[in-house]
Amino acid sequence: MASMDLNEARSYVNYLLTLGIRREEAFGALAFTFIKEHDMEALGLLPEEQFNLLMSIIQAFAPEPKRYTQKLELLKRAKELQARTSYSNPELSRQLDYDIRKTQAELDIYNDAMRPAGQPLDKQLLIVQSDVPDYSLDIAQKRAGTYYQEKYHLTKEAKAGQHFSGGPRKFEPDNEDVHREFPGACGPFMNSRANAFHLMLPFDLKITRKPEDPLEAGVRVFYCKEGYSFPLAYDMDKLVSYNDGQVLPLDLEDPNLLFVSASRVKEPEFKYQIGDPSPENPPEFSYPRAIIERMGSLGTFLQMVSNFKVWFDASRVSVLIQGAPDLHEYGLQGGTGLMTRTHASDKIPAYAESTKEPWQEGMSFNFVNLHLQLSPGADSAFVPFNTPIFSVHPVLNRQCFQIINAEDATRNWQEQQAKARK
Repeated sequence: MASMDLNEARSYVNYLLTLGIRREEAFGALAFTFIKEHDMEALGLLPEEQFNLLMSIIQAFAPEPKRYTQKLELLKRAKELQARTSYSNPELSRQLDYDIRKTQAELDIYNDAMRPAGQPLDKQLLIVQSDVPDYSLDIAQKRAGTYYQEKYHLTKEAKAGQHFSGGPRKFEPDNEDVHREFPGACGPFMNSRANAFHLMLPFDLKITRKPEDPLEAGVRVFYCKEGYSFPLAYDMDKLVSYNDGQVLPLDLEDPNLLFVSASRVKEPEFKYQIGDPSPENPPEFSYPRAIIERMGSLGTFLQMVSNFKVWFDASRVSVLIQGAPDLHEYGLQGGTGLMTRTHASDKIPAYAESTKEPWQEGMSFNFVNLHLQLSPGADSAFVPFNTPIFSVHPVLNRQCFQIINAEDATRNWQEQQAKARK
């Protein structure tokens, strides 16, 4: 709808208003897109026509705080238009004034509620140490943003459609212009995806119960069952102990076996080399082979060790490590953990070095390892490079909050008021 004359515009507005009267779900999306992309005054639409369309859109807004700003803007536009229309009803004018004040008050209450109480807290630093800082903090985060944008891309009409509620939904699974989630239900979930710190790998990863068709950078084998795990090697169609090379009487069809392989580095901007490059250690294989070599297992979980370390003030904040919500699409489940303080001793070199930098004072740290297992019923999983595998979320320390029921909260408040009156 790039351009239209007055007759086309008038016909389309009448069509939109018909959809609005019938409470068609598509109305909100189409109408909101129309007023954003067209200057109704320049099209020659009468003030009455503009006013009617604006009021219909206002009524279609879902009663959600995130819509207050848009609703307020359209109410003010409608109020300005009313003076130029034949709708000189004083009651209508008073109603518009009331709706503007009410929406502004609701917006102010919402904005105040979103501000922290009391003095603003110092922003808590999460300091990352990584073998590949350029990739972890820059390239990977850009790739994660692109990944989610492409995966959950919506048309402009579909985005506008999420701003509205309507009548009964129609069954149109292939019509993306009317796709929307339940009002408000997905906001926190999608926000966590968009704003988390994402962990990913610059190479493909394959996990399977059978040794066929491994990826070219290398293979590790583990015997993984609940409560027990053991590293193995695969040599000449036989399984041997990773430590002493002893041949083990294991059938390759054993359901507890996991074969893990990696591809060469496929991220073109990734730059990292372990050891000197050589025909046996080319740059594109150096990093994935190091990751594969450092892998371990914990029961049914495989542990990807990438020397990724996070520092934080454990008295103010904890760090949640969580598998990406779409891991199941690749046939995997991710372990979840909450880091609250450093769990180790100064006898371990990596931890003994934790006081040599001035910024480390008062900070705790832990390594972020990626724990993966095959989904129930899955015999194989393949994760393409630059796919978010895990996310890091800062959260309040458990010591900073208390959960009580509403009755106790009321009783506590009443007791405090009684004490204050004495």
